[in-house]
Amino acid sequence: MTDHGHELHFGGFLTPGAGRPEQVVALAKLCEQSGLDLVTFQDHPYQPGFLDTWTLISFVAAATSRVRLAGNVLNLPLRQPVVLARSVASLDLLTDGRIELGLGAGAFWEAIEAAGGRRLSPGQAVAALDEAIRVIREVWDTERRGMVRVEGEHYRVVGAKRGPAPAHPVQIWVGAYKPRMLRLVGRAADGWLPSLSYLPKGPAELPGLNALIDEGAEAAGREPAAVRRLLNVNGSFARSSTGFLAGPPEQWVDELAGLALEHGIATFILGSDDPRAIQLFGQEVAPAVRELVGAERAAPGDRAEAVTQERAAVAAGETTALAVTPTPDPGVRLSARRLWDESARPAAPPAPAGQRYTVRGQAAGQHLVDVHDHLRQELGQVRDLLEQVRRGAVSAGAARAALNEMTMRQNNWTLGAYCAAYCTVVTQHHGLEDNSIFPHLRRADAGLGPVLDRLTEEHVVIHEVVEGVDRALVELIHHPGDFTALQEAVDLLTDTLLSHLSYEEREIVEPLARYGFFAGQL
Repeated sequence: MTDHGHELHFGGFLTPGAGRPEQVVALAKLCEQSGLDLVTFQDHPYQPGFLDTWTLISFVAAATSRVRLAGNVLNLPLRQPVVLARSVASLDLLTDGRIELGLGAGAFWEAIEAAGGRRLSPGQAVAALDEAIRVIREVWDTERRGMVRVEGEHYRVVGAKRGPAPAHPVQIWVGAYKPRMLRLVGRAADGWLPSLSYLPKGPAELPGLNALIDEGAEAAGREPAAVRRLLNVNGSFARSSTGFLAGPPEQWVDELAGLALEHGIATFILGSDDPRAIQLFGQEVAPAVRELVGAERAAPGDRAEAVTQERAAVAAGETTALAVTPTPDPGVRLSARRLWDESARPAAPPAPAGQRYTVRGQAAGQHLVDVHDHLRQELGQVRDLLEQVRRGAVSAGAARAALNEMTMRQNNWTLGAYCAAYCTVVTQHHGLEDNSIFPHLRRADAGLGPVLDRLTEEHVVIHEVVEGVDRALVELIHHPGDFTALQEAVDLLTDTLLSHLSYEEREIVEPLARYGFFAGQL
């Protein structure tokens, strides 16, 4: 098996415990905040101690904005293929393409049978999975004319209408270990998703299992590279090594890079509910593995030197990859008014070649995103207030009082004030005025001047827009029943605030990770 050159992805594998559902959601958000690409959940519908996986995925999808989501893996015997196909496509459309489909043939047959499923032999389970994949792909294929027609032994779907099509080409990842299932993966799936802990001999088993997938792909006229190799991994972070994936972050980097380069693993999914492990995996290990694998792909044979350099960088808490992801602009405008020309916004100069970021620097950049997430949450409260006033559940006066208590209404939401509070905590006694951060960045990099000027101008505009919401509430008190002006004011606030926050993150998250909030912080 060789490296197929796939872009590396990293994810979390979280326990969907029903005892503390809020903790599961919080860990999923932490995965996104830590820079991971993917969040997955096991699926055991017969287990009353677990949340229903599909319901959980849907809830987490609404609570996140960037991370992709999948079952790891969904229990096919208890999930009807046509309904599953439409559920996946629907949620993929609602999340703008953030859903993938992990699928399993089934296990724990007594529990499946007790829950109303059919007990299948190993051979029947493989055949049923094969048929289900065909049904799912047929439902998604809205470009094809005619009805879905799959007359299988286990799933007979004749005459069902196609659609909806998902927002992006959803990948089907199959959990498999036995030869027939592995050949099916090569023939019909987009990815192979095993767990390293289920391989008795560990990574030594990967070449033989990969060969069976390649065999199935080639027999079906497919390139083996068409099948992404994913892997659930478990381990522990510690100061010294006690085994494979049990040791300091630099050891994880070396060993995961080896799995990528030697066995073609392109997606690593950490099975852990430990917040610290999730953060280390996303913020330190993942960027360093990407860098090490990228260096080896660019210059094969230089891995020993690259490993040495990368170990030193990880030990120092440094990486060339910025693990903080700016929140994208939603791209939807609710108001017909435009208070600025977005196309005229200046851009920040690029980071110097080879720039390395410390963990402290990454945290500085992430802090800006966290601050903005608070403002986005407040914006949601404003829109919810509007709906409550419209329904008569809250008076215009009470809504105005609530607005006055919000951070954005007090004009403390600007970067300077938030960073002042943040830096005061970090340095204990460094009090910073509202306008201290921009001057610091301007001194650190004169090329940021146009961006900082534009951000300052937009701060003034948004302050006026917030004042406009307040004026509209006052007007509603005097003229109850006419919500036109208030709706327009809230829509304009939504457009301007979300656009501005996205622009600010895009341009200065990286400089903040380089220079910090004040001189000497990093």
